[in-house]
Amino acid sequence: MAPALTETGGGRLPPVFTVCCLRNTAVITALEALKRLQEGNRHFVDGMRKGVIHTDDVERSEMLNSQSPIAVVLGCSDSRVPVELVFGQGFGDLFVIRVAGNIVAPSQIGSIEFAAEKFGTALVVVLGHTRCGAVEATLDQLRLSTEARSRNLQSIVDRIRPAIAGLINTELGRNKELLMQVAVRTNVSMSANFLRHGSTIIEQMIAEERLLVVGAEYSLETGEVDFFDGVPGESGGTPLREA
Repeated sequence: MAPALTETGGGRLPPVFTVCCLRNTAVITALEALKRLQEGNRHFVDGMRKGVIHTDDVERSEMLNSQSPIAVVLGCSDSRVPVELVFGQGFGDLFVIRVAGNIVAPSQIGSIEFAAEKFGTALVVVLGHTRCGAVEATLDQLRLSTEARSRNLQSIVDRIRPAIAGLINTELGRNKELLMQVAVRTNVSMSANFLRHGSTIIEQMIAEERLLVVGAEYSLETGEVDFFDGVPGESGGTPLREA
């Protein structure tokens, strides 16, 4: 059952998306979970700058019989994007799904439906990253008509292509670096939007204000995560810079 919205001063407050936290039985909202990820990322970046990375020391024995992740993260398989470290989270905090190009396929949708229904997780983050190899491979195939890959690898390219094919023939096509930047974000946005509308269960939970899906980009260069798609009250993320 969706939580009631609160009215104040004649204005309607943002919807309250609830999720349970394992180590604290209090219920937190999806926006609070999002804030926790943002704060965790800031600690991560600060640790990078100081040369020290801290991880959570939660005892694994606490989670033998249950889990209550605060967020689902659909991210890329790239080894340079360690999701729990990036968000400063530990055991049992995140339900992580990783696949090259952070693409959306039935198995990923089913995993998200499972986490949202089973654990009450109310926040889904589609996490892309700069210099994504899967996006780059798709651009290469679109521009250069590269040789066909294996059927399995081609299936990844085929899911990214619709998001970025239209960018090739724009002004972006003249600037390879800027094209790559925009393509990564466009792919994240397409995956997030597909999740919002590609599952009856997820769509219903969003309509009932029990689930929030946002898109974000992790910077390999700085370690920072920019939440730029679907964040309530925000029109966008950090603007792209000309190369």
